[in-house]
Amino acid sequence: MKEAYIRFMAPVTPQTSDQLIRLVDDKIRTGYEKIHLMLSSPGGSVFHGLSLYNFLYGIPLEVDTYNFGSVDSIGVILFCAGKNRYSVPNARFLIHGVSFNFQGQASFDEKMLDEQLKGLQIDQSNIAKIIAFTTKKSEEEIKNDMHNRTTLSPDEAKDYGLVTEIKNTLMPINAEFHAIGEFDIQQMQMPQIMLPQIPGFPPIGQKIMMPKNENYTSFFDRGYSFTNSYS
Repeated sequence: MKEAYIRFMAPVTPQTSDQLIRLVDDKIRTGYEKIHLMLSSPGGSVFHGLSLYNFLYGIPLEVDTYNFGSVDSIGVILFCAGKNRYSVPNARFLIHGVSFNFQGQASFDEKMLDEQLKGLQIDQSNIAKIIAFTTKKSEEEIKNDMHNRTTLSPDEAKDYGLVTEIKNTLMPINAEFHAIGEFDIQQMQMPQIMLPQIPGFPPIGQKIMMPKNENYTSFFDRGYSFTNSYS
């Protein structure tokens, strides 16, 4: 059996999601039969997390998932994509609700607000359905645990139905291995802002580097942006 091990130690963002999908696509094309997805993630984008779950659950490969550190928020949904779901003994899980993050200032009408609230409710319901399906619990019980921000140890997660087995071993010697998300300063993308020569500012032409916020998506030209996040 052709198998590949993927270590995903990253938030769920457009960039890390694209890397994972491209890697799994390649394994499908080249005749692999099984993917082992090792996770340690603080969560991130609901859109990308749900899309990754549906993708991993629907592909013609067997997928096993592992928690080797902390699987939080939408990371739990990725973990649920595994047929077998493993955890190391000293890991944790965090289940909580969906929220909106706002940046900038804007005014919007009742229809826009209703649209966003309905989207949040659907995302919350879809997340609850996935965890309920995985754990064999009711959606109402899962929604209540999401509301209460439930943290689980590996033993508690196994009793909960989220984990199928607790073990120390992640992969065998000489396994095919790929990594996604480890911090690499050379790969960071930062927008550059040019400032005029004003007292208190650097000289003209000197660049100021500002970290790029990958979790916000432009919505209006008014400078308003939002993300439906689960982290």
